[in-house]
Amino acid sequence: MPVTPTPSSDSPSSLFTGFGKSFQEKVLQGIIVDRAWAIQFIEVFNVDECLDQAYLKLVANKYINHYKVYKEFPSMDLLVTILRDSFDSDRDIVLREQCFNFMKKVVGNENLGDLPWVKEKAFNFCRQQLLKKALGECVDVILTEKYETVVDIMKGAISAGVSSNPGHDYNNDLDARYSETYRNCIRTNISQLDDKKVLNGGLGAGEIGIVVSPSGVGKSHVLVHIGAEALLQGKNVFHYTMELNERYVGIRFDSHLTGIPSLECHEAKETIRDFFAANKDHLGHLIIKEYPTKSITANTIRAHIEKMTYKGIRPNMIIVDYAGIMRSTARYELPRFELQAVVQELRALAQELGLPVWTALQSNKEGAKSEIIDTTNMAESYGQAAEADFILGLQRLSTQKSTGYGNIFIGKNRMGIDGIQFKIHLDTATSTMRVLTEDEIRESQGAEEESVREDVFSSFKESLKKHKDKFSKLG
Repeated sequence: MPVTPTPSSDSPSSLFTGFGKSFQEKVLQGIIVDRAWAIQFIEVFNVDECLDQAYLKLVANKYINHYKVYKEFPSMDLLVTILRDSFDSDRDIVLREQCFNFMKKVVGNENLGDLPWVKEKAFNFCRQQLLKKALGECVDVILTEKYETVVDIMKGAISAGVSSNPGHDYNNDLDARYSETYRNCIRTNISQLDDKKVLNGGLGAGEIGIVVSPSGVGKSHVLVHIGAEALLQGKNVFHYTMELNERYVGIRFDSHLTGIPSLECHEAKETIRDFFAANKDHLGHLIIKEYPTKSITANTIRAHIEKMTYKGIRPNMIIVDYAGIMRSTARYELPRFELQAVVQELRALAQELGLPVWTALQSNKEGAKSEIIDTTNMAESYGQAAEADFILGLQRLSTQKSTGYGNIFIGKNRMGIDGIQFKIHLDTATSTMRVLTEDEIRESQGAEEESVREDVFSSFKESLKKHKDKFSKLG
């Protein structure tokens, strides 16, 4: 059993000197990657007293001070920008290199398996130090005979780190309300959806987006599109599939990222390999996990994420294909209650982990014939709509499938306007969706009319042939 180092009580540098530089780096890494824990920890953590490395003090102060002003921790990109603005061009070369080398470790999620022990040790130690300091203050106060002040001092020390975020102080938190980073959005890279009036930059942390469509229309392709575009933004994506083989899902991602049709990917492995080699520095990490239908709950996903976190990979986005074939953690006799509970639990997971979750649901029978899919077309449970932050209805009628044309309808939107319809083209060969231009809309309408005429003509020819055969038998 390893011996736990104990900081020297008379250390001239910091409270964590005896634990070593690596421990101090891990504490700061924990503050940056686990924001929920950081909110509690910074109540008992004093940067200047606990850290002795100048670069760690600088990163910690910039990160924590931003939270104190905006009531929201900065994103990794913003933190790098804040640090870059802190340096003089010539004088701080060594300090700058130390800061950015440390940030590379954090971005690379190095040795995340160490964090649970480090966070527990650091939190308990800082809390003990805070109580010791409070007791010392109490002794001084007692000598002045201001006994009632002792209770206030000890209450403050005991409560520090126990409660989490106290909430949004409306009168004093104006900057927090309009913080650019509070939602931590991930774009779909479909400009009409990412527009300020719609998703306002993309789906944000703690939010759940649902793609609703009839069977066979292409909701799985849309989820791959969203996940692949997140990878291109350098985000880590965990894709859970209960319909398709995980390797086949991987081929769909290959197809979207390289533009090579999925049926041709087997002959283009070297081209795909070259793409990853050329983009490895800015491409996010994708984990695809396959489970049998109706075999998992939100807790299964949570356990898998914890396991992968210990291996050094944390998700920035979760995709579940799809929620309608998951189980809830509680058992319900009626499917509508089960489905609503599943969506509730996925949204709770999104809030707990502070990331967006995209999933899909199948529409009801009426939706298969409707030109647009809205919240009334959600199969089994209308209550699912109440839990969602964003609902995207996807429809491609039988007359449209051969052309790839269809439409999307924003059925619900907590971030902006809803009730908007867009004509789209869904390329199932590369799992790519885009909104049509005005010229393409006119072209698509002509293609649909031609498709209808061909269907009518084909039906007429078939009917004529049957009648001809009937008359020939009579003759």
